[in-house]
Amino acid sequence: MPRFDNVEDPRRRLLVQALAAGLFSTGAHSAVFGTPPSKLSKKQSFYRLRGSVLVNGDEAGMKTRVADDATVETGPNSEAVFVVNDKAFILRSDSKLILEPPKKESRFRFAMRFVAGAMLAVSSSKRGPTRLNTNIATIGIRGSGYYVEADPEKTYFCMCYGVADIAATHDPDSTETVEASHHDKPLYIVGDAQPGKSVQPGPFINHTDQELQLIETLVGREPPFVFPTDAYDSPRRDY
Repeated sequence: MPRFDNVEDPRRRLLVQALAAGLFSTGAHSAVFGTPPSKLSKKQSFYRLRGSVLVNGDEAGMKTRVADDATVETGPNSEAVFVVNDKAFILRSDSKLILEPPKKESRFRFAMRFVAGAMLAVSSSKRGPTRLNTNIATIGIRGSGYYVEADPEKTYFCMCYGVADIAATHDPDSTETVEASHHDKPLYIVGDAQPGKSVQPGPFINHTDQELQLIETLVGREPPFVFPTDAYDSPRRDY
């Protein structure tokens, strides 16, 4: 799996530059990336596929549907941008996401297990909270945008906007609630800390407002912040 702090691939940098420059409204975007983003049809799950992407173990194509109980995996140098109901995802290289419809008695309206890799996602708070599990963290998400990276030893989580209740599954004394409007408090959840210290402050890494704008567009929404006109490299606040 790529390191959490590795340099992003050139194609993603080009995508971010194109988003910042407004190329989605011109023919230049189509020449580089394909169809300009808009709300996807209910019959379509994928906006973009790159490299090796599997859905339930089978190679995905642009007509493949992703149900709310699917497993989506990406290989090296691969990426999937897709929609499930009112939620949209960018799944980066070497990632595995297992969607798990919750039980009827659960207060969560959507659940998933993020086994490995990196993922940016958006959801609507109107449909109820989402449960996200990694190897060492349980996160209850009450709407909006978030970014997560996971490996067996640690989880990185940024609540980009919205509210999240975060707990270390191996350390019941390590919990935190984050209410964010613009990447206010990124966190690491680590597996080798002292009791009560497993949830720790983290940096802002590896995701952008332009990417959030893209996937919100795919489900017919806008991010709840004033969108920057310049290229976005880091949060507009100190930590």
